[in-house]
Amino acid sequence: MNEKKNSSEDKNKEDIKISIVIPAHNEEKYIGKCLESISKASKLFNNQVEIIVVLNRCTDRTEEIAKSYKCIIIKNNDKNLSKIRNAGVEIARGEIIVTIDADTQMNEHVLSKVEEYLITGKYIGGGVTGKFERMSLGIFVSTLLLIGPLFFKYGAISVGIFWCYKKDFKSIKGFNEDMLMAEDADFAKRLKEWGKKKGKKYGTIQNGMITSSRKFDIHGDWVLLKRPKMILAYLKGTDQKYADEAYYENQDR
Repeated sequence: MNEKKNSSEDKNKEDIKISIVIPAHNEEKYIGKCLESISKASKLFNNQVEIIVVLNRCTDRTEEIAKSYKCIIIKNNDKNLSKIRNAGVEIARGEIIVTIDADTQMNEHVLSKVEEYLITGKYIGGGVTGKFERMSLGIFVSTLLLIGPLFFKYGAISVGIFWCYKKDFKSIKGFNEDMLMAEDADFAKRLKEWGKKKGKKYGTIQNGMITSSRKFDIHGDWVLLKRPKMILAYLKGTDQKYADEAYYENQDR
């Protein structure tokens, strides 16, 4: 009887193709929509997708909601998104890694596109473009104020949802744990450079996500125009005070 159980577990392990990692700090308002979007995008991958939710100091219903979607749950208490994401990837069983934030919804074609791009052998991985759940002139201007400097530092890259083979994630040592902000842009740049060495391109899946506007809801749509020091903090990437404010304090993250 034990042999049967172990055999079944081994088979399930082998069947996992895609591991989706979600960092989550008090995400009860958002994570349900995120997980629902993943469920829809996973329909063509019969039991081949696992979802790993990395609970970060949660005091709300995030864990309860994640369990209702049969997610794998682990806990990490660092105020560091790189460490949180890397902890999730560490236990991932899939050969393909996808990362998404808990306040983001992926569109139904994303996982199919990820597989399509990777199996060609032409892409090292990549990112996704999308839109905010609401837009205003202030959000547009604030976004441009951040994108411009990041472009000059990191080049033309798409961020949002990341995707690549786990072996390549490991080859570039995942997300840089010394960075507290703009760790996503840094990851994209290093993945792109790694791909170039292997003769592969960095891919972009168009119109692949909808992300919340909660930072603007909390701090105001014109936040980066009013607080240029925040832009400098993103460029520096290691300022704990601004990282806490952006990701962990006075908001549901």
